[in-house]
Amino acid sequence: MEKVNILIIGAGSIGLSVAKVLSEEFEDIVVVEKEDSFGRHTSSRNSEVIHSGIYYPQNTLKAKLCVRGAELLYEYCKTNDLPFRNCGKLVVATDEDELPALDKLKENGERNEVKGLEMIDENECKSLEPQIKAIKALKVPSTGILDTYKFMQKLECDAEKNDAFICYEMEVNSIKKTENGYVVNFSNGEVFQANTIINCAGLFSDKMAEMVGIDIEKENLKIHWCKGEYYKTTKIKDVKHLIYPLPDPKGIFLGIHLTINLNGEVRFGPNAYYVNELNYSMDETYKKDFLLAVNKYVQIDEDKLQLDDCGIRPKLQEEGGEFRDFYIKEESEKGFPNFINTIGIESPGLTACLAIAEEVKKLLNR
Repeated sequence: MEKVNILIIGAGSIGLSVAKVLSEEFEDIVVVEKEDSFGRHTSSRNSEVIHSGIYYPQNTLKAKLCVRGAELLYEYCKTNDLPFRNCGKLVVATDEDELPALDKLKENGERNEVKGLEMIDENECKSLEPQIKAIKALKVPSTGILDTYKFMQKLECDAEKNDAFICYEMEVNSIKKTENGYVVNFSNGEVFQANTIINCAGLFSDKMAEMVGIDIEKENLKIHWCKGEYYKTTKIKDVKHLIYPLPDPKGIFLGIHLTINLNGEVRFGPNAYYVNELNYSMDETYKKDFLLAVNKYVQIDEDKLQLDDCGIRPKLQEEGGEFRDFYIKEESEKGFPNFINTIGIESPGLTACLAIAEEVKKLLNR
């Protein structure tokens, strides 16, 4: 039986960030990941956006950790010469009925201490982005984009430089609390004994909590998978900012937005719908919905939209349910000391990942 001090389950952006930050202070850290490399699910199947923090209710973890995380993420990218662009974004209103919601979004962002928010009129919108249709827009200068693969690769490298071990193809089969910590069995026959476990398993984080003995139904910690698809186009070029519509009023997603990658290529998405299986296949079922949403703020013909990619996010918010915050907690109150859960880490989880790691570190140092 392998004995470790801290066992981190999951090598997505959260698990790798936690490993990087904790390995600067703690010894004998092991990250286990069931896939054959890092970030194979939510962390690599997203918009690659550095979010600002304008959307989330004041004083929530999503709001606080997004704002803090964006600062840390920009600093980390600059320090390590990682590819990123602080391009900013425009949240656009396309008719008079949307203006009150746009004003509220600005007010919410200011409450969350997002810096530099500015309301601009139609003429300024047109001067910034001639192809975009808008009568008014909220200019958000702190938004940006990054290369998620190179970012996670650097996190992995930093963690390993600090003597953390990252082990792939290690699928957790069971977790048992003992007098000396936790015993974890893996599908390949390996057995680890850990003093502390940090659950960063993303889409499977509720299952890890359930394995250790937490009643996820009673504690309202069941994860709901929500799929989002992307379309791409070569028709639209020379867009400098990300372009967002007003967010979904139910808070399920941020609307089908226009993003650019570091090469300036344009894609749209994601949409959002709940699913019961982990399946990354795509077809054109929702193409008409995309076309309708996109044509509100930029003109494009149906034949110029091509299927791109999709992802699945781990939401605590159930279909038809209310807003749910990140769940980041040390579980002594439930009878599981030194077991730290990070559950429901969806958007803005990538932006917040380094701030989430700071939060986990605080829980370890209590």
